[in-house]
Amino acid sequence: MLNAAILLREYEAGETNFQGENLTGINLAKADLIGINLSQADLHSAVLTLAYLNRAKLVKTNLIATKLSGANLSQADLVGAMLRDADLHGAILQGADLRSADLTLANLLDANLIDADLRHADLAGANLTGACLRGANLREENRHYVANLRGAVLRKADLRGANLTGADLARVDLRGANLSEATLRGADLSSADLSEANLSGALLTEANLTQANLRGANLSNAKLERALLIEADLASINLHRALLADAKLTKAHMARANLTQARLGRADLSRANLRDAVLREANLTDAYLARTNLTQADLRDAILTRAEMSSANLTGAVLQGATLPDGRISD
Repeated sequence: MLNAAILLREYEAGETNFQGENLTGINLAKADLIGINLSQADLHSAVLTLAYLNRAKLVKTNLIATKLSGANLSQADLVGAMLRDADLHGAILQGADLRSADLTLANLLDANLIDADLRHADLAGANLTGACLRGANLREENRHYVANLRGAVLRKADLRGANLTGADLARVDLRGANLSEATLRGADLSSADLSEANLSGALLTEANLTQANLRGANLSNAKLERALLIEADLASINLHRALLADAKLTKAHMARANLTQARLGRADLSRANLRDAVLREANLTDAYLARTNLTQADLRDAILTRAEMSSANLTGAVLQGATLPDGRISD
């Protein structure tokens, strides 16, 4: 088994291939190991705090419980690496290839994962609080290649423009996260906590948001066609100019929601609570509003052509200038 002194001496002499070596518990804190090949090596419980591992080859490397806080792993090849319980607090993983890596229960607090490839990575139970995942790729590929983020903590994480197509985000903590312009097509966000999250311009077509908490979230200009929002908490949400065509919002809590100029054609809002909601200039053509609570809602200049609202509660609702289901303009 190599010790740290021998490895560092050989590396400085130009040797970079340490593939398959047993380096369990080795202390390489702050070491300069740029471009080193440690693929399939055993680094279980090793100390690599603040180490320079830029472009390192760590394919299928055992990094279980390894200390990598502050380490620079930019553009490193970590395909299939075992990082369970690893401490990556503040680590730089920009552009790293983490496909199929096991990051379950890993600490990625404030980690830099900009443009990282996380397809099929297992992040179940990982702590990604404050992590930056701008432009990261977590998209699903043919249902067998999907990042697992079940139970992960992504509170206040930066996911701007991230590709999360089909990702499993059920019950994930995304409070205050920045998901603006992110792609979440077909993602499972059921029972996820997205309160105060920024989803402006996000693509959520066919996403499952059943019973999700979106209270106070910003979804202005978001695309939610055919999305499932059944029993979701959308109180005080900003859906200004959002596209909700064919969305299912049955029993959704939407009190005080801002739906100004939102497009809700054929949306199912049956039994939804839209008390005090603002729906000015919203398009509700062919919408289903069976027993929908629109008490004191602002529907000025809204389009309600062919909408089914015979059992809706319109007590105190403002309908000035609205196009009614029969085509008449409300005065």
